[in-house]
Amino acid sequence: MSSSPVAGPAPTGPTPGSDAGPTDRPTPDRPRGPGRHGRRVRPVSAGTPRGPRRRTGRHWPQYLAISPYYLLFSVFMLFPVLYTVYLAFQKWDGIGDMHFVGFQQFRFLWDDPVFWLSVRNTLVIWVLSTVPMLFLALVLAVLVNSTKRLTAFYRVALFIPSITSLVAIAIFFGAIFSNNFGLINAILRSLHMSAVPWMSNEWTIKLVIAALMTWQWTGYNAIIYLAGLQAIPSELYEAAKMDGASPVRIFFSITIPLLRPIILFTVVISTVTGLQSFTEPQVLFGSEASTNPNSGGPGQAGLTTLLYFYHQAFDNNDFGYGAAIVWAFFLVILLIVLINWRLVQRKDRRP
Repeated sequence: MSSSPVAGPAPTGPTPGSDAGPTDRPTPDRPRGPGRHGRRVRPVSAGTPRGPRRRTGRHWPQYLAISPYYLLFSVFMLFPVLYTVYLAFQKWDGIGDMHFVGFQQFRFLWDDPVFWLSVRNTLVIWVLSTVPMLFLALVLAVLVNSTKRLTAFYRVALFIPSITSLVAIAIFFGAIFSNNFGLINAILRSLHMSAVPWMSNEWTIKLVIAALMTWQWTGYNAIIYLAGLQAIPSELYEAAKMDGASPVRIFFSITIPLLRPIILFTVVISTVTGLQSFTEPQVLFGSEASTNPNSGGPGQAGLTTLLYFYHQAFDNNDFGYGAAIVWAFFLVILLIVLINWRLVQRKDRRP
């Protein structure tokens, strides 16, 4: 057992400040005279685990636990993204040596009519899919929020399309909208109506791709809207009803203003995901340029920008030009997101 420390002799002289009032009591930092053995007061910060370095050292097990994610993210996400910046200024076929070409890739991209066709196709498909998708999602959310029975079933039913395989959905839609053997044309023929060339017309191709995207993501956005609707206090609706407001007035004066942050979130997310359509036209129309010169369907009507990037990088082995395509399109997406942000965002009104 360790012995307790031995206490020294008690001070015999007058203690500092014993004959002084409380206002004359010396502070710990005041120098003491020789022969006085007053108790030294240690600064509070000394020896205490404060400061960024001490806090980092104290939480190192938590940092070590989450480090695998950031390590994998840096290797497989961050480094490839940064590497494409360097690759956009090179000419490289993926095997041989790289050759620095400066801004030639971007100058060729500016004069490439197929690139601008792919951008136009992507924007048209995005508008045809996003606008009805968000509108239907809001309507479904209001309907589900007003029901009192089977709400759990409706939520599950709305969420199922978003977790279904996109390849399976594309194959299913390809079978439904087939020109010769599709279900839609079979119904039209049974009604003595002419069949529609869904998979060969320029605009019907975009409609099919937009319908696929709308069907997949409407329920997902409806779930987000439903969560926002349930956060609105019911007292507001009751007060509006007591004041004689109609359901339409309540919807546009209470529901829409309070849902504005949620709507902004869904618009931004739908913009980012809608402009990155790739799997839909690839599965519907094939992607191998050697056997399908009209990639994206007849007349390249379904050729999106990411699909065009895929052809240039992995079919034509022009990785430098592919990197230039994705960075140019990233700037287009960023510009559209900023425009949507400004249109939907509500400016705070000062009283």
